[in-house]
Amino acid sequence: MTGRSRVISANEYRREHWRNGLGWTREIHAQRAAPDADWDWRLSIAEIERDAPFSAFPGVDRELVLLRGNGLRLRFEDGECRLLEPPHGRMRFAGERSLVGELVDGPTHDFNLMWRRDAVAAELLYRPLVGPMVFFAEPGTTWALHLLAGQARFDGAASPGGMQAGDTALLVAPERTRYLLDGGGELLVIRIDRPASART
Repeated sequence: MTGRSRVISANEYRREHWRNGLGWTREIHAQRAAPDADWDWRLSIAEIERDAPFSAFPGVDRELVLLRGNGLRLRFEDGECRLLEPPHGRMRFAGERSLVGELVDGPTHDFNLMWRRDAVAAELLYRPLVGPMVFFAEPGTTWALHLLAGQARFDGAASPGGMQAGDTALLVAPERTRYLLDGGGELLVIRIDRPASART
């Protein structure tokens, strides 16, 4: 990933229609190898206000995490059914699978990580933030930190600044760089790795 480490404020997220036009999402970040290229990975927050089929994303893996609401049922065409319950129910699945999202009791907001499986590998973890946490960014490895609750701040010369609940930090560096995040709250921690053969 090229660019610089930064904190993306929640009020900077771009609201747009789903690919199938049946819902709304707030795009946090879409990483592209070139300005006119398709994204290699993407972070967004889906706003689900009614039962609706999800958009298809061939060649993409995705992970969905319940952020707000009383639950979301993922009903797949192949017969599998998974309930995402509060707090922070989650599921990882292939973007080719046909499914319908069914609301349990009112609208939900859902964190959506998507990545092209032939371009990068991705891992998403939930972590409580109690005091300092250390992350190392380096060529081929990017960290995305979504602050679910609380407040946090990066310390040190490489600091991209402070975070409020709902903000997302992207940590990227041309050489191995240490980032110290201190605060209290809850985090979604996403690690994106690009294979050496795919780096530019």
